[in-house]
Amino acid sequence: MSTATVATAARSLPRFGGFSAGMLRLEFRRMLRNRRTVIFTFVMPAVLLLLFGNNASYKTQAVGAGGNVTGAIMVSMAVYGAMLATTSGGAMVSVERAAGWSRQLRLTPLRPLAYIAVKVVLAMSIGLISVVIANLMGAAIGAKLPNLGVWAACAALAWVCALVFAAFGLFMGYLLPSENVMQILGPVLAVLSFAGGLFVPVDQLGHTFATIAKFTPVYGVGALARYPLEHDGNLWLAALNVILWTALFGAGAMWRFRRDTARV
Repeated sequence: MSTATVATAARSLPRFGGFSAGMLRLEFRRMLRNRRTVIFTFVMPAVLLLLFGNNASYKTQAVGAGGNVTGAIMVSMAVYGAMLATTSGGAMVSVERAAGWSRQLRLTPLRPLAYIAVKVVLAMSIGLISVVIANLMGAAIGAKLPNLGVWAACAALAWVCALVFAAFGLFMGYLLPSENVMQILGPVLAVLSFAGGLFVPVDQLGHTFATIAKFTPVYGVGALARYPLEHDGNLWLAALNVILWTALFGAGAMWRFRRDTARV
């Protein structure tokens, strides 16, 4: 092969391994066409907030310095929505593997790591939308936080810390070759949310369950997201929880990803 041919082949390779805004738009449209995904990630958290946070007494019951119970529930529902959204975005690889889409992508110049990066960015993007929807619903029903800075901090932490569930979704997507992966993971996330103190405060779970809750992946995300409002709990323990679970799920996703690409 001549030098000119090699140079031409090198120039034909996509920039960033195929990671592009066009690829993200395509994946985002594909995600929005899935009705179950839209219901799980965008509608359910808002409905749960409307059901459990719209109590008149919650709007007058103080939480922290200037917040109310409705505001605290809003933050928890924003976390829950971000969890569902990012997990769903990551777990889409399972649907694509079952449908043979992943094999088709192997025939394109798209690099495997670029494919993973697209999934992570997609998961975090829909997670952000879910957080925004929960906060808009909270504002509409009377949620109160001390100021806009606290409001923005709680929303940002709910979104950024949900990265752990983007990694979780990828791991489960490669681990569970099922087209109905979110029907499996949805109840798992609900159980983890109860166990991690997202729906019920940890101090109301009893000493044994409160201790166990601190080792669940939901605990760290919820505690960090609520901290600007409540200033309660061990901030460093919550941060360590998020870091360790993200690293664990990320390592699991990479392990399964390597095995998957090795056999295809």
